[in-house]
Amino acid sequence: MERWMRSAPLFRERPRSVQVITGLVVPTIFGAVAGVVLGLSAAGYWVIGLAALIGGVLAGFEHTDGWDGADRGLVGGTLYGAGLLIAHAIAGSHARVSLPGFAPILVVFTAIIGMLAGALGGRLRRMAMERDAAPAPRHRPA
Repeated sequence: MERWMRSAPLFRERPRSVQVITGLVVPTIFGAVAGVVLGLSAAGYWVIGLAALIGGVLAGFEHTDGWDGADRGLVGGTLYGAGLLIAHAIAGSHARVSLPGFAPILVVFTAIIGMLAGALGGRLRRMAMERDAAPAPRHRPA
């Protein structure tokens, strides 16, 4: 896992089309799917949410540190939450999981969670890179 983390291409080095798809389209579609599933199955909704959380951490691996990962996670979490609420409203089904009384606050929650997930991924990558750059520990003669 650590080798993959270090070798993952940086988001800023990817082609613009890939950046748009992975940074904007994927979180929005994932949120939309979660919004539809919200009206069908509570377990399915939570499984998609967990997958999105893991995806946020993995997306953070494409950044040099936690700050850059946090920026991406903030955007991804916002788009996820907005896609979720819009798709759920279009589907018009009854939510199987209770939503906050003021539903748009969910976007703030998903943005914060996304930010933390992306920051974690970016920080893990930075720690792996620093471990590679650190000199080997010196052994004292006995």
